[in-house]
Amino acid sequence: MTGDQKKAESLKRRYGRAVPAPRGHMGPGPGGPGRRRAMAKGTPKNSRQTVRRLLGYLNEDKTKMALAFFCVLVNTAASLAGSYLLRPIINRYIVPVDGSRGDAAGLARALLVLAAVYLAGVAANYAQAKVMLHVAQNALQKIREDLFTKMQSLPIRFYDTNNNGDLMSRFTNDVDTVGQMLSSTLVQLFSGALSVVGTLCLMIYTNLYLTVITVLMVPLMMKAGGVVARRSQKYFTAQQTSLGAVNGYVEETITGQKVVKVFCHEDIAKEEFGILNKDLRDNQIRAQFFGGIMGPIMGNLSQINYSLTACVGGLLCVWKNFDVGGLTVFLNFSRQFSRPINEISMQVSNVFSALAGAERVFAVMDEEPEPADQERAVILNPMKGHVVLENVVFGYHPDKVILKDISLYAKPGQKIAFVGSTGAGKTTITNLLNRFYDIQSGAITIDGVDIRHMNRQSLRQNIAMVLQDTHLFTGTVRENIRYGRLDATDDEVVQAAKTASAHSFIMRLPKGYDTMLEGDGANLSQGQRQLLNIARAAISKAPILILDEATSSVDTRTEKHIEHGMDRLMADRTTFVIAHRLSTVRNANAIMVLEQGEIMERGNHDELLAMKGRYYELYTGLKELD
Repeated sequence: MTGDQKKAESLKRRYGRAVPAPRGHMGPGPGGPGRRRAMAKGTPKNSRQTVRRLLGYLNEDKTKMALAFFCVLVNTAASLAGSYLLRPIINRYIVPVDGSRGDAAGLARALLVLAAVYLAGVAANYAQAKVMLHVAQNALQKIREDLFTKMQSLPIRFYDTNNNGDLMSRFTNDVDTVGQMLSSTLVQLFSGALSVVGTLCLMIYTNLYLTVITVLMVPLMMKAGGVVARRSQKYFTAQQTSLGAVNGYVEETITGQKVVKVFCHEDIAKEEFGILNKDLRDNQIRAQFFGGIMGPIMGNLSQINYSLTACVGGLLCVWKNFDVGGLTVFLNFSRQFSRPINEISMQVSNVFSALAGAERVFAVMDEEPEPADQERAVILNPMKGHVVLENVVFGYHPDKVILKDISLYAKPGQKIAFVGSTGAGKTTITNLLNRFYDIQSGAITIDGVDIRHMNRQSLRQNIAMVLQDTHLFTGTVRENIRYGRLDATDDEVVQAAKTASAHSFIMRLPKGYDTMLEGDGANLSQGQRQLLNIARAAISKAPILILDEATSSVDTRTEKHIEHGMDRLMADRTTFVIAHRLSTVRNANAIMVLEQGEIMERGNHDELLAMKGRYYELYTGLKELD
């Protein structure tokens, strides 16, 4: 394996399967869920099961499917009948076997009948194509719905360990390949099988000797097709995997374009993309080559069969009084017999591509969802917000403990701050409060109830989060703020914006609260986007508030403006703050200093300064920088 190939495999593992551990973990490697786990991929493990699952999506359209296959039957019968009608037309009206002159009037009538037969076939073919299009799109709609629904039930761990671009590739490229197979390939396989059987029966009826010649060529065709098919399957699977890796890399690079430019990483990005792109090209060339040579191989074998049949048939006409109409029809049958075999062989590449894509889609559907709530899960309504952590021990992997014996409490209206080095476990605590992950030992209780006994939806509805990484949805400013509580009135939206000190800049937008935001709020500054996130949390009325470095993206002047609003926001809530600037936590009721997953110090601002420990070092160091 060359150096580029090794690098391509490394990049595919990163961008086609997993991404680094999420922020808040204890560094890279086993400290977080990233890189250590990925969805299975590779060659299809059980093609029959995959096919059965795909066909399951067609169950609701059984009637339409039956109609489509009936139309296929009519079309095939019309094609076969039209071909066989040439024999009596030639023998009766063109070159009569009794030696008489041709019959122009009879030929005209026969041609009208032939035209009617072919017209019926054309109508049936049109009908089946239209019906199967509806059937296939209905199935794709259900597949997408099931996939999207499943993704809503997957735990945060899944998104921490899988690349967004690769997941999008499953939604688009893989689902599209499945759709192509359902809309056309299935029908063509069925039609081809019917054509082969029907043509073989008519060939036997027309001339047994010539049939033997044709049938003897079938094993050779099947052998050649099987060899190519086995190679195709491997390369089409590799193609889909490489495509997912390219999509993942492109998505991540576009999202992080500012970082790429700031660190002058353009050349490295181009080099890495070039490696992935070359790997995709190589796999596509192999897949398309082996998929494409199927037709020429079968076509050449068909020509050999046609030539042998014509030679032997001509001799039979001379020596055995075989009629000219019969020879003409049989030669037509010979080509017609090979054509569906060729078509079936050509569809093999589509089948393997679709099966590879379907397995990637089903791999997501088969992921373990979040564990179900207990049968009698507690719903606290209303929730007061009395939070207690007792001897909590947690690790993203059992062999790597992140939090070690963490104990703390927070009463309604209190502000608890977490400070410490990067990777100390601050964000991990907030993940546990939301039950994004479950602890290994200890207990987390809210209002005296262990959160493991609570209804997850009820728990999360009572916790509002403002993260360092902002995310806005396509829609108006008003809709983005209302995302925190969908039944909020317009007046409550405005009040929430005022609480977050966002009202003034919103009113300066072209359409105020009705300004449309697109591209994750690309027409706003980073600070303005964060203010909208804070307003979204304000409107939720959740009794517990988590601010994960929420003001780190806001300039110092803006931060001063929102301090009063944040105080109003936190007045009656239990608030947990992960501090980026220690100046923002001076008024906290309690400050927890975390290092290496342990609480080293705790107390208020003055108490911790008086201790002259780790907090004192952090705070005085920051003041010197200021």
